[in-house]
Amino acid sequence: MPAPFREERIDADGTTIHAAVGGSGDPVLLLHGYPQTHLMWRHVAPALAADHTVVVPDLRGYGASDKPTPDAANRTYAKREMAADQLAVMRALGFERFALVGHDRGARVSHRLTLDHPEAVSRLAVLDIVPTRHVLTHVDLTLARGYFHWFFLSTGGDVPETLLAGAPEFWIRTMVERLLAPGSSIEPEVMDHYVRAFSDPATIAATTADYKAGATTDLADDEASHASGARVDCPVLVLWGEQSFVGKAYEPLAVWREYAADVSGTGLPVGHFLPEEAPEQVLAQLRAFLG
Repeated sequence: MPAPFREERIDADGTTIHAAVGGSGDPVLLLHGYPQTHLMWRHVAPALAADHTVVVPDLRGYGASDKPTPDAANRTYAKREMAADQLAVMRALGFERFALVGHDRGARVSHRLTLDHPEAVSRLAVLDIVPTRHVLTHVDLTLARGYFHWFFLSTGGDVPETLLAGAPEFWIRTMVERLLAPGSSIEPEVMDHYVRAFSDPATIAATTADYKAGATTDLADDEASHASGARVDCPVLVLWGEQSFVGKAYEPLAVWREYAADVSGTGLPVGHFLPEEAPEQVLAQLRAFLG
């Protein structure tokens, strides 16, 4: 990450999380998605750091963070466990309450963190997702084609791990390119970084375990939260790409209003990777929301 960020290794109750930390002011935690690392925030975090203390970690299993061996019960990479990591990171840095911004898988971790620890989150922004429970309880052909990787990556028997190990660069470049809006691109050196990060067999195992958890333990946790009446009580900003699957297949604000009490947001004229395709627009929305 560029200045003013420093790189840190933070113990999160036994899992070491790599994070970039910079700026001063009210704390904001930025969580990345798949198939990326904390560098996806490179165009947004430095500007936010002018007014906030910004913490930009790699999720458990991603980038330079620890990659615990997945377990058979799909709990190691459950969003509840990944959320606990990030709460521990913020507490280790001295922040008991903070704003939270997540994209893609990071937004799912953010949703779970806010449900499990509402006292810790002052504001929540979710980028280009609807809740996991809504996705997996509204499966049709359109979803299966648009989110085919959810089902492929959650397959058992070491199928995705074996196939991805044979062609990691093809997989990462294909996944990113198919989710970008026409005409959008990511800098070659950043794409090279993503390819290197996801060529590590431990990362392949961890990130497929992330998706296996999504279809099993995460869904069970989300169903339990929904059945108990738990909702997000803090203000929620929802941003989505008008050319992404979320923008085309859902009414994001209507969906999120089933899960949160105070929801606002808008679509942006891009694809899935909002902070990389439209950083200035994302930054403007976040600044207005965070204050």
